[in-house]
Amino acid sequence: MVIDPSDVNDRLASAGAGVVQQIESAGASEQELWRRFAEATTSMAFYESWLSLQCRMIEGIRSALVLLGMPDRGPFTPVAVWPSPEFNVKHLVAAAERALKERRGLLVEDEAAGEAGLSVLKGYHVAYPISVSEKVYGVVVLEVDPKSVSRIQSIMQQLHWGTAWLEVMLLRTDVLASAETNERLKKVLDSVASSLEHDRFQPAAMAFVTRLATMLECDRVSLGFMGRKRLRIQALSHSAEFGERANLMRAVEAVMEEALDQQAVIVYPPPPEAPPLVTMEHEALARQYGAGAICTVPLGSENTFYGALTIEVPVNRTIDDHTLELIRAIASLAGPILNIKRQEDRWLVTKAAEKGVETLRGIFGPRHLALKACGVVFLMVMVFFAFAEGTYRVKAPTVLEGMVQRMISAPFNGYIAEVKVRPGDVVQEGALLCRLNDKDLRLEHGKWTAQREQLVKEHRGAMAKRDFAQLRIMGARISQAQAEIALLDEQLSRSRIQAPFDGIIMSGDLSQSLGAPVERGQVLFEVAPLDAYRVIVQVDERDIGEIEIGQRGELALSSLPGEVFPLTINTITPVSTAKEGRNYFRVEAQVEKVSKRLRPGMEGVGKVEIGKRKLIWIWTHEMIDWMRLKLWSWLP
Repeated sequence: MVIDPSDVNDRLASAGAGVVQQIESAGASEQELWRRFAEATTSMAFYESWLSLQCRMIEGIRSALVLLGMPDRGPFTPVAVWPSPEFNVKHLVAAAERALKERRGLLVEDEAAGEAGLSVLKGYHVAYPISVSEKVYGVVVLEVDPKSVSRIQSIMQQLHWGTAWLEVMLLRTDVLASAETNERLKKVLDSVASSLEHDRFQPAAMAFVTRLATMLECDRVSLGFMGRKRLRIQALSHSAEFGERANLMRAVEAVMEEALDQQAVIVYPPPPEAPPLVTMEHEALARQYGAGAICTVPLGSENTFYGALTIEVPVNRTIDDHTLELIRAIASLAGPILNIKRQEDRWLVTKAAEKGVETLRGIFGPRHLALKACGVVFLMVMVFFAFAEGTYRVKAPTVLEGMVQRMISAPFNGYIAEVKVRPGDVVQEGALLCRLNDKDLRLEHGKWTAQREQLVKEHRGAMAKRDFAQLRIMGARISQAQAEIALLDEQLSRSRIQAPFDGIIMSGDLSQSLGAPVERGQVLFEVAPLDAYRVIVQVDERDIGEIEIGQRGELALSSLPGEVFPLTINTITPVSTAKEGRNYFRVEAQVEKVSKRLRPGMEGVGKVEIGKRKLIWIWTHEMIDWMRLKLWSWLP
C-alpha cells in the first residue's frame, strides 16, 4: 500500500483538472455544488464534487486528498484534491499511508522546525480509510487548521458520515462492473452454445457467425480456416451460399491473412493508442464494401494459428474497447471448438494423410528432437530386421526317459518277506531288490527229497528181488520226485529278486507292503538304465511340419538349467495327443551327451534347429500364421 508522493498531483491534473476548476470557479454556490454532485455522470466528477462539499461543510480545512485503488492491494492513486489540482498535497501522503496500513481513522500532528530548534505545530492531518465489505478501497485525508483542534471530534464524525457517499459510489461501481461482466459472459456463452448445437462443422459454423452478427449488430461476420495452401472462408453470416461472391470472399480472405501474418488483432480504423500495424487490406475492404469498422481476430495461440474471425460493423458505429474485449473472449472459446469440429468432420483418408504429413514434418523439420531420435532408431531397427538373419529353432516341452525300461514281476504266488530298495535308488547288476517268503517251498522241497530217498530204497529192494516190473515203476517215481525237486530249486532261486542290470528303480515302493501277498506276473519294480536315454519332445501341431529326422537341437532341463545337452531327432510319431487344449506330436530324440546327474522323468525345454531365417520372420511368423488362418476362416 505504498503511495508515490510525486504521482499525487500529476495524476489528478491529467484526469480531473477541468472538473475541479469548474466546481471551484468564482461564484459557484453551495447549491450549485450540490446540483453537480447529484448530476455527476462520471466517477471523477462525483469524487471532486463530494470532496468540495465536505471541505465547505467542515470549517478549518486547509487542503484535502482522496486516494482510491484496488481493494486491499493498490496501487492507490489520487482521484480528487482540494482546493485545486495544482495544490501541493504531498505532505498528506504520510498520513494516508499510515491509515491504509493500520486500516483505521487517525489524527496526526503536523509539526515543523521553528526558532532555536523548537518544533512548531502547523496543523493536524485527519485520515479516514474508505472500507466496503471489510475491504479498504482508499483513504480520505484532511489538513485541519490548529485553531479547529476543539472541533476534531466533530470533524471525524462528519467525515465518517460523509464517506458513506463514497461507499455507495464504490458499491454502485462494483454492481455496474459485475452486471457488465455478467452480460459479457452471457454473450460469450450464447455464442459458444450456438457452435455446440450442431454435430457437423458447417451448420455449427453458420449458426455461430449468424448468432454473433445478430448479437453485435454487425453487417457481416466471416469465419475462415487454414487449408492445404491458404486460408479459405468457411462460414459467412446470414448467407448459406457465398460461392458466387468471389470478389468479396477474396477481399475478406486477404484481410484474415493480413492479421495472421502479423499474428495480432487488427482494428480498422485503428484507435489512437493502438500499436502500429499494417492495415492495407482492411482499408481496401472498408473502402470497397462500405464497412464502418473492421476487426479481425486470429484463432489459435503463439505460432499455431489455424484461422481468423472478421467482423464488419455499419458506417455509423465503431468498435470500442468493450466490444473488442468481448470479441476476443468469444474467439478464444469458440475458435478451438469449431476447429475440432472441422477436423473431425473430414474424411478418414484426409485425417490419416494429414497425420502422416505432420509426423514427417516433425521428423524432418527444424524442431522435435525427440521425435527425430525415435524416427532414426525406428529406421535403424527396420533396416536391421530387413537384413539380419538368425537360427530358427522350434521349442517344445520335453521329458527324459530311459532307453530301456525293464519290468520285474513276481515269479510265483507268495508273500513279500524282505525289501531292499525304493524308487530312485541306484542299483548294480545282481543286487537284491526284494525277497519272497520261501518257507512253503522249502517244506515242499524237503517232502519231495524224503520221498525220493524212500523211492530209492524201494528201487534197490526191487532190484534185489529181481522184480523187474516193480523196478520200472520205482524208477519212474524216482524221476518224478527229482523233477519236483528241480522245480522247487528253481522257484527257491527266484524268490530272491535281483537287478537285471545297472540302473535306477523307477517304481515299486514295497517297503510298506511286507507280508502282503503277490500273484504270479504282478509287476513289482520298474528299472531303467543310467547310461542310455531318449528324449520325448512334445512338438505343437503348428511346428510339426518343420521337424525332420536327423535334425539336431539342444535340451535344457528344469533341474539342470545351467547345462545344455545336445540331441538328435530319430523318430517322429504320426499320432497326436491332446493336452491343455492343444494338439502335440510325440517326437523322440537321442541324447548325445550323458551326465551322471541325469535321471529318467526329468522335464525341460528342447529346441530343434530348423535353419537360417530372417529375424523379423522368426518373431512374427506365429502371429502372421494365426491371422492368415482366421482371415481364411472368415472369408466366404
